[in-house]
Amino acid sequence: MNRLLAIEFSRITEAAALAAFAWVGRGDKNAADDAAVKAMRFMLNQMEMDAEIVIGEGEIDEAPMLYISEKLGSGSGEQVAIAVDPIDGTRMTAMGQNNAISVLAAGGKETLLRAPDMYMEKLVVGAEMKGMIDLNLPIEQNLRRVAQKLGKSMSQVTVMVLAKPRHDDVINRIQQLGARVIAIPDGDVAGSLLCCLPDGGVDMLYGIGGAPEGVITAAAVRALGGDMQARLLPRNEVKENSVENQQIAAEEIRRCQESGVEVNTVLRLEQLAKDDNLVFVATGITNGDLLKGIQRKGNLATTETLLIRGNSRTIRRIQSTHYLNRKDAEIYDLIGE
Repeated sequence: MNRLLAIEFSRITEAAALAAFAWVGRGDKNAADDAAVKAMRFMLNQMEMDAEIVIGEGEIDEAPMLYISEKLGSGSGEQVAIAVDPIDGTRMTAMGQNNAISVLAAGGKETLLRAPDMYMEKLVVGAEMKGMIDLNLPIEQNLRRVAQKLGKSMSQVTVMVLAKPRHDDVINRIQQLGARVIAIPDGDVAGSLLCCLPDGGVDMLYGIGGAPEGVITAAAVRALGGDMQARLLPRNEVKENSVENQQIAAEEIRRCQESGVEVNTVLRLEQLAKDDNLVFVATGITNGDLLKGIQRKGNLATTETLLIRGNSRTIRRIQSTHYLNRKDAEIYDLIGE
């Protein structure tokens, strides 16, 4: 992916973050997500590229979400596959909490895993631990491997885990082993990057979350030289095994088969992000450990964006000041503020 196109993607997450910011603390996560999606779609369609959503949080019958197989861009130029999450942390945005970001990954036509929007189990470590993890092994064994490789005692190891009831047991097991757990309500993309960035302060991330976030994470992890394993899980194996969830799971399995990917099978990083022709970009909505949130004063808004290119292993932090004129207000859904 050429450098200019990669940098252009920073404008996409900036627009989505600005749109979402209008809904910070207003208690309506669906409205925030809707605003971010509309801004992201508008901006993506201005780009000179032939793009397709290969994994996202919406389906074609659930508009206005960016749905899988949706075509974007001018239709000419470089062929691009996109994995997208207009807001990673919709609940945090709605509640005015930290660590909400707008995020996407883009790569060549065959770079990113194509899969349904479903649950994904994820295990992430930084570059120093590459080759040391195995999702088929118990979490305790993975932790011992990581501690040994880092030359740390178990009490010095820090693991980030999504604070969900389904993780109560694994959090307890990690703590019983002596490691430190940082439990986060949402936002495993940002948490995964903290494993791989210098001075991130996190040694491992584990959790069952969304597959779109997993593929986006894989792009960043690969670009940063880290390691990741994942597996797709049917809904009834994560949630209650009800008739409704069994029906949803059957459809997820069918769609996985169509995409040529198996459920309950460990996927290596090289299967999630197949080459280095990729870019990861994220813009902070609220303040967080990874990025500063948006600061707005009148018609001026300041954003911080993280841009990582796979081919060059370049990490850029971009601080931008936006003048929100009347035309922009329509894009960002800020009219009336």
